[in-house]
Amino acid sequence: MITLGIEGTAHTLGVGVVDSERKVLSNVIDMYRPPQGGLHPREAANHHAEVVAGDIEKAVSDAGISLKDVDLVAFSMGPGLGPCLRVAGTAARALALSLDVPIIGVNHCISHIEIGNAMTGCTDPCLLYASGGNTQVIAYSDSRYRIFGETQDVGIGNMLDKLGRDLGLGFYAGPTIEKLALDGDKLLDLPYSVKGMDIAFSGILTAAMAYKEKGCRLEDICFSVQETAFSMLTEVTERAMAHVGKSEVLLGGGVAQNGRLREMVGEMAKERGGRMFVPDRQFCRDNGAMIAWLGNLMYSSGVRMDVGDTEVRQRFRTDEVSVTWRK
Repeated sequence: MITLGIEGTAHTLGVGVVDSERKVLSNVIDMYRPPQGGLHPREAANHHAEVVAGDIEKAVSDAGISLKDVDLVAFSMGPGLGPCLRVAGTAARALALSLDVPIIGVNHCISHIEIGNAMTGCTDPCLLYASGGNTQVIAYSDSRYRIFGETQDVGIGNMLDKLGRDLGLGFYAGPTIEKLALDGDKLLDLPYSVKGMDIAFSGILTAAMAYKEKGCRLEDICFSVQETAFSMLTEVTERAMAHVGKSEVLLGGGVAQNGRLREMVGEMAKERGGRMFVPDRQFCRDNGAMIAWLGNLMYSSGVRMDVGDTEVRQRFRTDEVSVTWRK
């Protein structure tokens, strides 16, 4: 069964193709980069609408197939930005109807889990999902992926991007912040906001900007933000692993590409006698292959949807999905 997946939850329009053995045949990633300022949902959606047809053609070509070989269309039904989700959903419905094939809407967060499981070989991990709009600690229990902790304000990626804009580093600032942090040598005092199993990042951002006004080095600010925020994430992840008895931890989401976060979580897992797993960078980022992968899993387990069932859901919770494909 050939599955084509369309991702469109935020800044990225992605199209991927997975075959009957769930081998990734292609994975086209097309990120919107605003000319200035932050991400505006409508502008990102306009970008997605402009490129989606071409990206579908390229993904099919890269996979060495034709559109008539597609047996199933999957798309990111949520969570995400409404205008962006609607572009991906509309494209998926139009494609499925024109090809007369089934359609499956998938949960974006769970697709990160399943592509990570498949690409790394881990079996039953606790997932630290760290992306722009989402920050959650997730683990499988009793036929659902349960959320054991999450951000109470903004996602870690959004916090880093906002910091980057305010520091004059441009948008999608995570890689620049990571590079500057390597030259930081002073740990500034920032709010460490862990509330039970949940976390909050807005106080870190406010305090970091106060240090900028005091003339502190950008390198020290970036270093301190990373050390504080990633320590919070590592602490909550370790407690979740202990609570559910997991020895594996999987990193997912765009921020999982950060070397310092990997180092901290990896050391924590090692000290617990466990292991950390991280998929290839293209699968950490939002991408269409992970959507196709989960759609394939769901359909193979008996999940079916009519077009009328595929309305997008901006606040589609991870733990709302019945995980029918795991025994």
